[in-house]
Amino acid sequence: MKPRILIIYTGGTIGMMKNAETGALESFDFNQIRDHIPELRLFDYEIDNYQFSPPIDSSDMTPELWVKLADIIASRYGRYDGFVLLHGTDTMAFTASALSFMLEGLTKPVVLTGSQLPIGAMRTDGRENLITAIEIAAARTADGRPRVPEVCIYFASHLYRGNRTTKENAEKFNAFASYNYPPLARAGININYNDALIHQPGADERLVVHRTLDNRVLALTLFPGIRPQLIDNVFRMPDIRGIVLRTFGSGNAPSKPWLIDALRRASDAGKVVVNITQCQSGSVEMGLYQTGIRLREAGVVSGRDMTVEAAVAKLMVLFGCGLDADEVHRRMEIAIAGEIS
Repeated sequence: MKPRILIIYTGGTIGMMKNAETGALESFDFNQIRDHIPELRLFDYEIDNYQFSPPIDSSDMTPELWVKLADIIASRYGRYDGFVLLHGTDTMAFTASALSFMLEGLTKPVVLTGSQLPIGAMRTDGRENLITAIEIAAARTADGRPRVPEVCIYFASHLYRGNRTTKENAEKFNAFASYNYPPLARAGININYNDALIHQPGADERLVVHRTLDNRVLALTLFPGIRPQLIDNVFRMPDIRGIVLRTFGSGNAPSKPWLIDALRRASDAGKVVVNITQCQSGSVEMGLYQTGIRLREAGVVSGRDMTVEAAVAKLMVLFGCGLDADEVHRRMEIAIAGEIS
């Protein structure tokens, strides 16, 4: 049977064309996608599309739209062999991270991609990104299983695990990086898959969609001179349940009593504080220095080598599942979708 692929266009640069009369960028109708990218006719695939109306700028992405995306995939899960999700680059890593936790038991590819230049631009990167993302979504192993059965991002010849990815560049075509996990595949003349790095689901996996997200979380970056009043006010906010604390180096923070006391009060109040590093690569090691040890004694969770996108999305999904703080604390320190080494 021909592979069946669904393209889901949420919005973003990749779906833009320049109006010949006004010069303004406008979204094009994806029902005519083969007119804009005739190479798609060369695929021996069945390719359908679903288009958000109106398209969403990725800066306006919300947990409610993540739920919509998960429902689109779930409701068509038995009909298609793979999904290609076209998305603006600014929040693509957040969406990929969220879907990786929301789509528990996923056994089919969900490949996010986009572009830095509109699909109608002469030098666009969108054409290659889309064509290769479709090929990856349709790829099968020798025994007929999906080659990449997980949520991932394809961009600039690299396929990354979605919840390990972050946007690192606003101008170059290689907009994304995965600092703590190698690429799942590299595309050149051939697509070379690193099968040992790709998640392989069990034979009895069944898709379970987590549709309730709790966005009572925030991310806070430490810096020299941060005011104690700011920390105290943030940690005392009654409607905040989870805090992603971006610390220095391998998970270090000022050893001031006011900070340790604020962290301890937050933990005692049932808030989950997750420690991740501000560094682009590397991992939190809270037993390495005295400052890290004090954070753990105050009830702070080690986020190890998670990205900020993964940590925020994971908290939203875990709290949305109705788990108490102790269970969220426990699960934040273990990998549930390949987000931690």
